[in-house]
Amino acid sequence: MSSIPILKRFGFNIEMEQKSIYPFSQVFKIDNYIIKRTQFPIERALNLVNYTSHLESNNINIVTPVEMSCNNPQQINDECFVCYPFIEGVVYEGSEEQIIQAGELLGRIHSFSTLENRFQLEEYDVFDFTYQEVEESIKEIEKFVELYDVNIDTHKLKIHLDQAVKNQDTIKNCELNWIDTPHDFKANNLIYKDNKPVLIDPDNAKWIPRAFDLALALLLFHNELVSAPNRVFTSDEWNLFLSGYLKYQTPSKVESAQWEAIVLHVFLDEVMWLMAEVEEDWKRAEQKELLVSLSNVLATLDDYPL
Repeated sequence: MSSIPILKRFGFNIEMEQKSIYPFSQVFKIDNYIIKRTQFPIERALNLVNYTSHLESNNINIVTPVEMSCNNPQQINDECFVCYPFIEGVVYEGSEEQIIQAGELLGRIHSFSTLENRFQLEEYDVFDFTYQEVEESIKEIEKFVELYDVNIDTHKLKIHLDQAVKNQDTIKNCELNWIDTPHDFKANNLIYKDNKPVLIDPDNAKWIPRAFDLALALLLFHNELVSAPNRVFTSDEWNLFLSGYLKYQTPSKVESAQWEAIVLHVFLDEVMWLMAEVEEDWKRAEQKELLVSLSNVLATLDDYPL
């Protein structure tokens, strides 16, 4: 969709086509505003606004839609867009203080989850992976490993992913704590303003097992951010992140017992497709290093306890 009609719907009289500041989705910066795609249809977008407003009212540093003379968010054809304030600050660079603060923010966000999905966020329900999907993905990953001369043991990776498929029913049926959460808690979605992290992209919010959200942070916190290390957390860094998180959250016995299986499942859902389908990542040295690090972390999960 052209940027011009989108921006005009929000009152910005732009005559020239605007380039997205994010390569994977339409995100436009106009003056001190960000206009971006959000959840669709409009009912879901409004539910998201109610959720983020709930977090903001509890002093969580998170963007919420700008008050405008027009509706915000808006549905435009078969997409929805929202206008947020542009947050000035510094990006994550992997300092110990930033890591601890990020963990604290995620812990506080989880603390304000509602019971029974009050905001009617989309419920996570991805427990239907097959061994054939793993086989097909591994074949694609093997092509990239050979093409870009990468040191990844795809045989061991397949063993881990097959185990994740085998675990699915157990994970689905065990008594995990479910929460509403922005569910895209990565460093590229944080800006540090006045030395505190602000979550600037809440648009992937879901109702999901709490430990899944934490596992996503373990695996992909450093994804797609030039200023971040080109790898997953080290064990020491994970302990720093967890120290911040555990100030506000206490894992259940079930979450602790199933933690490694949960990490494997989140890898299956969130990482496997990145490795198998996004060739652009294999072309970029920093992302290629992250993919290698991700494949290696599955063999060292004992170093990343809950």
